Amino acid sequence: MKKEKNRNSFSGSIGFVLAAAGSAVGLGNIWRFPYLAAKDGGGLYLVIYLILALTFGFTLLVTEIAIGRKTKQSPLTAYGKLKSQWGFLGILACLVPVIILPYYCVIGGWVVKYFLAYLTGEGVQAASDGYFTEFISGESEPIILMMIFLFVVAFIIICGVNKGIETFSKVLMPLLLLLVVGIAVFSLTISFTDDQGVTRTGLQGFFIYVVPDFSGMTVKGFFTVLLDAMGQLFFSLSVAMGIMITYGSYVKDEDNLVRSINQIEIFDTVVAFLAGVMIIPAVFTFMGREGMEASGPSLMFVSLPKVFSEMGKIGNLMGCLFFAMVLFAALTSAVSVMEAVVSSLMDKFHLSRLKASLVELAIALLGGIAVCLGYNKWFFDITLPNGAHAQILDIMDYISNNFFMPLVAIGTCILIGWILKPKTIIDEVEKTGCKFGRRGLYIVMVKFIAPVLLVILLLKSLGILTVI
Repeated sequence: MKKEKNRNSFSGSIGFVLAAAGSAVGLGNIWRFPYLAAKDGGGLYLVIYLILALTFGFTLLVTEIAIGRKTKQSPLTAYGKLKSQWGFLGILACLVPVIILPYYCVIGGWVVKYFLAYLTGEGVQAASDGYFTEFISGESEPIILMMIFLFVVAFIIICGVNKGIETFSKVLMPLLLLLVVGIAVFSLTISFTDDQGVTRTGLQGFFIYVVPDFSGMTVKGFFTVLLDAMGQLFFSLSVAMGIMITYGSYVKDEDNLVRSINQIEIFDTVVAFLAGVMIIPAVFTFMGREGMEASGPSLMFVSLPKVFSEMGKIGNLMGCLFFAMVLFAALTSAVSVMEAVVSSLMDKFHLSRLKASLVELAIALLGGIAVCLGYNKWFFDITLPNGAHAQILDIMDYISNNFFMPLVAIGTCILIGWILKPKTIIDEVEKTGCKFGRRGLYIVMVKFIAPVLLVILLLKSLGILTVI
């Protein structure tokens, strides 16, 4: 008990909300959300995503944060404290950030590379064909930049919950939001006339983004949009990866959980929407509808630099601001991923924060080097169950996101919905006297709807379910 009383905590709800929102606002929001919105009918995807965020996403988010605050433990030990026979679920939940951090830091190093390129006025080179491929296939530079990114993250974690994570989030998150809003507004004001004399504007791209497109929509197509939006919620809300349990364990018992969770939902949904406003109008304006088909690294590191190069003199400045914003988002997310592991090591093995941080730093460093080598010396190409071609980074991403995360979420729903009962979470949320406004919805979601949707998502991710 003494250990729990001495556990670090956020100084208040603002620190918790900004840290949790910082975790949620990461690379998944920036390079995955806009692509899915463009692919899945614009406004139709947005409506489905919003509905899922307020129901499915809310259910997972409130469950994990409440588990963390109730147990005052990180994911590795929290599940076992709730129900001793369910400790295995904590192991799965902890494995997710262990797998994610190495390749996330590699991508963070890529962001550092592009930020420095635009900061030093070399944006034109960054937009040239083959620049990205040549960079990631290099033997030393990607490793060095990955290490720089990882060491910054580790330093913040070593500084602790208050002086590290909370202070860092309070500084970066307002700057991040300011940059997102500024770039989004600029994206709406641009126009471009191509070689055929066709003029496209940012506003046209914006309407493609927000106006629902039902053309050719089938039942199968609707389920595809539904599962895409549901899969995106894992990234957008940082659920099923132990992060929200960890951050929840730092929330004081007297804090209003309902209000904080509502604020996290709003913050994340607004930033996810604005990520689309930043990217889709700009890509449409300079590259047309076909340019909107890019996703993942190719969107951020290939398509967008070409967009910036078409903007003329202001392009280098916009590229610098954009990659500064992406760097902030990547750092806040990586900090939360590493903290989930470090906190788990501290709770399970009673290590000091410094020792636990150094252990995870070593694991992430070795993993990050392996990911970097996967693009040169250790390169191979295999086909995943979902049909995608992959090497080391893709395999790690697939295992964590398509396998472990749905499993953790399903297990959490079964544990809370059927074994411990939803009242366990409801009582934790309401113990400060606040009213759980979506109580009835929560019970139905955690017991019935969320598990069914998660099983369907898991089967589709594994290539077992192909009719949807």
